[in-house]
Amino acid sequence: MTLPLINPDADPFDLFDAWMRDATAHEPNDPNAMALATATADGRPSVRMILLKGADRRGFVFYTNLNSRKADDLRANPHAALLFHWKSIRRQIRIEGPVEPVTPAEADAYFASRSRVSRLGAIASNQSHPMPDRAVFEKAIADLEARYPDPDAFIPRPANWTGFRVVPQHFEFWHDRPYRLHDRVVWDRRGEGWDAQRLYP
Repeated sequence: MTLPLINPDADPFDLFDAWMRDATAHEPNDPNAMALATATADGRPSVRMILLKGADRRGFVFYTNLNSRKADDLRANPHAALLFHWKSIRRQIRIEGPVEPVTPAEADAYFASRSRVSRLGAIASNQSHPMPDRAVFEKAIADLEARYPDPDAFIPRPANWTGFRVVPQHFEFWHDRPYRLHDRVVWDRRGEGWDAQRLYP
């Protein structure tokens, strides 16, 4: 069967949505997993796997502790790159652009949607900082469980936990093809629109 080529006339947001739907249907674990690359002010890179928690035409959203290394990087250098790789459907998408904070209302709404234990863990964790002993972390969570024993209790979002939005300026869609003759198309923002071109694999 001949695989269809990526259509450079497509809207990159619509194409992202279509590929994410395919990944959700076929990827066995965490189709919203993505690599997030950040860099320090002097350009030292760092990359880690995180989860996409929101996507629309404004950009692509993730949440983190503001004490984390990624947050330190983004304060110093508010640009990032994302990579989605779905081995099950043999596709990947790269996204690059500046990063902006989500609104407090957005962060509050997402924090409230998390499981109780995840919310308590976010409060207890001093993310990316040295842990003297695992028991210290577990005791902090146990203390919070005692403070909020009602599973339906309101647990306020800590001030050091929020989200960021990567505002895309560049997309690259890649689709595996036989004999490493892969299909690869990029979109670059130009004003209010996009310029697309196919690249050699």
